[in-house]
Amino acid sequence: MATIQPSASFAQKSNLRDFKTYQDLHQKSLQDPESFWGEIAETFYWKTPYKNFHQYNYDMRKGPIDIKWFEGGQTNISYNCLDRHLETQGDKTAFLWEGNEPTEQKKLSYKEVHEKVCRFANGLKSLGVKRGDRVAVYMPMIPELMISVLACARIGAVHSVVFGGFSADSLADRILDSECHTLITADGCFRGAKNIPIKGIADEAMKICQSKGFEVKNSVVAIHLGDKNPESLNWVEGRDIDWHKLSNRQSANCEPEWMDAEDPLFILYTSGSTGKPKGVLHTTAGYMIYTATTFKYVFDYQPDDIYWCTADVGWITGHSYMAYGPMLNGATQVIFEGIPTYPDAGRFWQVVDKYKVSLFYTAPTAIRALAACGDDFVKKHQRSSLRLLGTVGEPINPEAWRWYHETVGDGRCPIVDTW
Repeated sequence: MATIQPSASFAQKSNLRDFKTYQDLHQKSLQDPESFWGEIAETFYWKTPYKNFHQYNYDMRKGPIDIKWFEGGQTNISYNCLDRHLETQGDKTAFLWEGNEPTEQKKLSYKEVHEKVCRFANGLKSLGVKRGDRVAVYMPMIPELMISVLACARIGAVHSVVFGGFSADSLADRILDSECHTLITADGCFRGAKNIPIKGIADEAMKICQSKGFEVKNSVVAIHLGDKNPESLNWVEGRDIDWHKLSNRQSANCEPEWMDAEDPLFILYTSGSTGKPKGVLHTTAGYMIYTATTFKYVFDYQPDDIYWCTADVGWITGHSYMAYGPMLNGATQVIFEGIPTYPDAGRFWQVVDKYKVSLFYTAPTAIRALAACGDDFVKKHQRSSLRLLGTVGEPINPEAWRWYHETVGDGRCPIVDTW
């Protein structure tokens, strides 16, 4: 595959203005990593400064592999995603939510997200959720999902997001394995024309857990479909709690829990396609600084960009490059509930034009599926706001890369392959 050089105008505006800047930065990261990462770490808020940048044992002959980052430091990732930005850009748009239907949309500023996160965090505390508790999150791609994740992080609860397309058995397995006594879910959603009874699936998962001797004490339900929900809700008094009613009666002030650098942040399970799902535990400070830095440089984020990652937050891409990386940089991002082929195969490009998306990030599977639908669905939309394209999830084949570059990007947008 031929190497495509970015345009001169792209290079002039880039965080890494030329190849020498990139080489210098890369060399510093290798030769003096403590200084390299230390300078980046200084741009974040630390309640207590860290003492040791990096401690590790990579040699299995000397005991278990052990790696610690920014040991001794105390911080909070929710604070760094939100509070840190309020003074300078509190009114800046954080979320542009696009629903399943093209007529469904919401816009939330950083101030508004901060208030909602604080209220919901206080709501969780009122239910007895505390630092170190595990909380399962099983929701469609709605703002309440992002708010729930940031609220858990704010109070030191360890969130375990489960992809909203998984079955009751898959959800139950993950609840049981991480012992989540609290579940955050929704009444339902539509994916295209198909109704997904989210709460019904969650109810079945909780029954499975109960049959195995484990009780989910609280199920917090965001009413997303409301009257549009074709399914009747089985509301269990004493267990099921309305997400919005719980939030609305709380204070808008919630002091963050100051977490040690190596304290747990979240658990995310593998898909289980090759055996029993394995829960991977991510800790706080190293993950925070890495996702913020890679988002800034890999996607060449600029303050006026509109960023859109089409992944679900149920996957690691959605954690790192939706819930955390963009928020840590104060970015404006699109959150999309729908699917790329509804109401037609031009939906992605309609959304790009609607919100003037400049950074677009999707998977080769979606690219191949849309390419198979023909170029007309792309060409009827302008896409003139795009300046960088990204791909993630699996290797991209040459035919899909060329279509993405030439048809979607009009041959002018660099492609970053982050697989």
